[in-house]
Amino acid sequence: MLNIPKIKNGVVMDHIKAGQGIRIFNWLGLDQTTDRVAFLINATSSQMGRKDIIKIDNTIAINFDILGLIDPNITVNIIENELIREKIQLSLPKRVENVLRCKNPRCITSTETYVSHIFHLESAEQRTYRCEYCDEIRTAGEFI
Repeated sequence: MLNIPKIKNGVVMDHIKAGQGIRIFNWLGLDQTTDRVAFLINATSSQMGRKDIIKIDNTIAINFDILGLIDPNITVNIIENELIREKIQLSLPKRVENVLRCKNPRCITSTETYVSHIFHLESAEQRTYRCEYCDEIRTAGEFI
């Protein structure tokens, strides 16, 4: 049996789709931290079959919009004094700025570097976003 100790203050990301945990681990730069981190791959889940879990023994700043783009089904637990202080259920953000990049070479964002890349949720079911300027469609999995 695998024994991972409780964390006193920190963050637990649960219900990560199996195989996506490494993407989040890398995006957060957890390989560079001096904090204790537990990264479970293919943990057994009664709801999902298999899942990944990340436990960070410190409170860190997390952009929940980007995390929601990676996997909107993740549950984020903020831990204080070994108790869950806050439980955050992620979702796909309605609008993202400078997270997705437009690939349309005729889009203003391709020629004018000062223009922000702004996308609006087009379809939650298909996880697609539409560029505010040229209507190019991108999927949520194509974040920066």
